[in-house]
Amino acid sequence: MISYNKALKILYKSRLKIKSEKISLKNALYRICSENIYSKLNYPITNNTALDGFALNSKETINANKKKEIKFKILKTFAAGDNPNIKKIKKYSCIEVMTGTIINKPFDTIIPYEQANIIIQNKEKYLSIDKRIKKFNHIRFEGSDFRRGQIILKKGDLIKSSDILVLKTLGISKIKVKKRVKVIFFPTGNEITNNKKISPWQVRNSNGKYIETFSKILPIDIIEKNILRDNDEQKFNKELKKSIKNKIDLIMTIGGVSAGKYDFVPNIINKYKSRFHFKNSKIRPGKPILFSKLNINTAFFGLPGNPVSTAACFRFFVLPYIFKSLKYLGAESVRAKLINGFNKNKNFTRFIKGELQVSKKGSLEFRILKGQESYKIKPLAASNVWGELKDGKSTFKKGDIIDCHTTFGVNFL
Repeated sequence: MISYNKALKILYKSRLKIKSEKISLKNALYRICSENIYSKLNYPITNNTALDGFALNSKETINANKKKEIKFKILKTFAAGDNPNIKKIKKYSCIEVMTGTIINKPFDTIIPYEQANIIIQNKEKYLSIDKRIKKFNHIRFEGSDFRRGQIILKKGDLIKSSDILVLKTLGISKIKVKKRVKVIFFPTGNEITNNKKISPWQVRNSNGKYIETFSKILPIDIIEKNILRDNDEQKFNKELKKSIKNKIDLIMTIGGVSAGKYDFVPNIINKYKSRFHFKNSKIRPGKPILFSKLNINTAFFGLPGNPVSTAACFRFFVLPYIFKSLKYLGAESVRAKLINGFNKNKNFTRFIKGELQVSKKGSLEFRILKGQESYKIKPLAASNVWGELKDGKSTFKKGDIIDCHTTFGVNFL
């Protein structure tokens, strides 16, 4: 049995090589960018107005004062989508503009509607100015948001909805991303069922449904296969060979990796004699976990069957492995102060269900929930992060600082 850190080192050394593909921007949500992306233009593309009002030449207001008002003839009205080009612009002229209208020379400043004094003479409209107006009032400058050549996304970034907004705005329609990781998994055990009505000795296949949810928000294609029963050793062996032939990236079983009479999975996996392999890790929950790199294209995880153990092992073994293969860093952990204490085995890393909250003083605090047993699912539903109590220490007291991890391993903010 190895430590959690040593297990991670084995996983990282044996990561998969996931290829890249060019896809349409509309399909890029929650994919991993596989190259640096740079802006090909300035944004805004040109100077434009930040509000509704009147555009004029600030130099022509230098001599304006209360005693000597200067009248600016209003030439035209322009909306954001209009071409604002005017061939001949006489001195002391202005244009009425709506928010987003392009501002060209000689105009270089904006008088908002609220500050405008409009007068009518001989059926002509004029803007009356009685003070000097500063240059560049209420102007959005060309390239003030993005400059040509500026990096938009970095290699390894998770593409969020806000990134798609930026890319679309900057005229980027296709993007190079890592291919989705192909994952299949097998629930195991005679007690597991997909039936709605069950007997007292049966267990609903909830672990499978939990694992499948990750495919909705991560670049993973997850397919659940038929349940493997206690005497399905040969069936599993055939399915394993078939999956390897089809170049499935990752194969998983849920349950069947302990030392029980019907736990046949380890015996079959051991036949592959991988140099990247470990059985069991010094963690709670989830000690009975199995990993093996079957060949250059395919890896295997055997997860424990208890619901919380399944969730913990998927989060802290499978996801880090997938992220490393995709060259995605994942969400960084945050440090928080314990509100309540906890005792554990000194030699084990313990993943704790709990609530991350902000104190009245603005600091992060972590409250350990009651019911940390691996069969109890209520605390898992109530938690919003995992707390990590590292090995080498048995007693964690109120006020100790620990690492906290997001449930899905990513930051969607």
